[in-house]
Amino acid sequence: MEISGIISAIVIGIVIGVLGRLVVPGRQHIGIVLTILVGIAAALIGSAIANAFGVADTKGIDWIEWLIQIGLAALGVAALDRSRARR
Repeated sequence: MEISGIISAIVIGIVIGVLGRLVVPGRQHIGIVLTILVGIAAALIGSAIANAFGVADTKGIDWIEWLIQIGLAALGVAALDRSRARR
Protein backbone atom coordinates (compact mmCIF):
# COMPACT_ATOMS: atom_id res chain seq x y z
CA MET A 1 0.00 0.00 0.00
CA GLU A 2 1.40 3.37 -0.98
CA ILE A 3 1.57 6.39 1.32
CA SER A 4 -1.25 8.09 -0.60
CA GLY A 5 -3.38 5.00 0.00
CA ILE A 6 -2.66 5.14 3.72
CA ILE A 7 -3.50 8.85 3.92
CA SER A 8 -6.73 8.38 2.00
CA ALA A 9 -7.62 5.39 4.20
CA ILE A 10 -7.18 7.59 7.29
CA VAL A 11 -9.35 10.36 5.87
CA ILE A 12 -11.96 7.90 4.68
CA GLY A 13 -11.65 6.10 8.03
CA ILE A 14 -13.23 9.07 9.75
CA VAL A 15 -16.28 8.74 7.51
CA ILE A 16 -16.25 4.95 7.82
CA GLY A 17 -16.26 5.17 11.62
CA VAL A 18 -19.29 7.44 11.65
CA LEU A 19 -21.12 5.24 9.13
CA GLY A 20 -20.23 2.13 11.13
CA ARG A 21 -21.66 3.75 14.23
CA LEU A 22 -24.87 4.58 12.38
CA VAL A 23 -25.25 0.95 11.28
CA VAL A 24 -25.17 -0.37 14.86
CA PRO A 25 -28.64 -0.08 16.40
CA GLY A 26 -29.20 1.63 19.72
CA ARG A 27 -27.07 4.06 21.66
CA GLN A 28 -23.33 3.46 21.83
CA HIS A 29 -21.43 4.46 24.93
CA ILE A 30 -18.15 5.33 23.24
CA GLY A 31 -16.79 8.70 22.31
CA ILE A 32 -16.24 10.19 18.89
CA VAL A 33 -12.45 9.77 19.16
CA LEU A 34 -12.81 6.01 19.65
CA THR A 35 -15.31 5.90 16.81
CA ILE A 36 -12.81 7.62 14.52
CA LEU A 37 -10.00 5.28 15.60
CA VAL A 38 -12.19 2.25 14.91
CA GLY A 39 -13.07 3.74 11.52
CA ILE A 40 -9.41 4.29 10.63
CA ALA A 41 -8.52 0.73 11.64
CA ALA A 42 -11.51 -0.63 9.70
CA ALA A 43 -10.54 1.40 6.63
CA LEU A 44 -6.96 0.12 6.68
CA ILE A 45 -7.94 -3.51 7.32
CA GLY A 46 -10.82 -3.30 4.84
CA SER A 47 -8.48 -1.96 2.15
CA ALA A 48 -6.08 -4.83 2.78
CA ILE A 49 -8.91 -7.39 2.57
CA ALA A 50 -10.24 -5.80 -0.62
CA ASN A 51 -6.73 -5.89 -2.13
CA ALA A 52 -6.38 -9.56 -1.17
CA PHE A 53 -9.63 -10.41 -2.93
CA GLY A 54 -8.83 -8.19 -5.91
CA VAL A 55 -11.85 -5.91 -5.57
CA ALA A 56 -10.03 -2.74 -4.49
CA ASP A 57 -9.16 -1.30 -7.90
CA THR A 58 -12.23 -1.18 -10.06
CA LYS A 59 -13.53 1.43 -12.45
CA GLY A 60 -15.59 3.99 -10.58
CA ILE A 61 -16.50 3.71 -6.92
CA ASP A 62 -15.29 0.63 -5.07
CA TRP A 63 -18.60 -0.33 -3.47
CA ILE A 64 -17.43 -3.74 -2.27
CA GLU A 65 -14.44 -2.20 -0.51
CA TRP A 66 -16.70 0.38 1.15
CA LEU A 67 -19.09 -2.33 2.34
CA ILE A 68 -16.21 -4.33 3.81
CA GLN A 69 -14.90 -1.26 5.61
CA ILE A 70 -18.29 -0.21 6.97
CA GLY A 71 -19.00 -3.77 8.12
CA LEU A 72 -15.68 -3.93 9.94
CA ALA A 73 -16.32 -0.53 11.54
CA ALA A 74 -19.77 -1.64 12.70
CA LEU A 75 -18.26 -4.78 14.23
CA GLY A 76 -15.56 -2.73 15.91
CA VAL A 77 -17.99 -0.16 17.31
CA ALA A 78 -20.30 -2.90 18.61
CA ALA A 79 -17.43 -4.85 20.19
CA LEU A 80 -15.98 -1.75 21.81
CA ASP A 81 -19.39 -0.68 23.08
CA ARG A 82 -19.98 -4.12 24.61
CA SER A 83 -16.59 -4.17 26.30
CA ARG A 84 -17.07 -0.66 27.70
CA ALA A 85 -20.61 -1.44 28.91
CA ARG A 86 -19.35 -4.28 31.13
CA ARG A 87 -17.10 -1.92 33.10
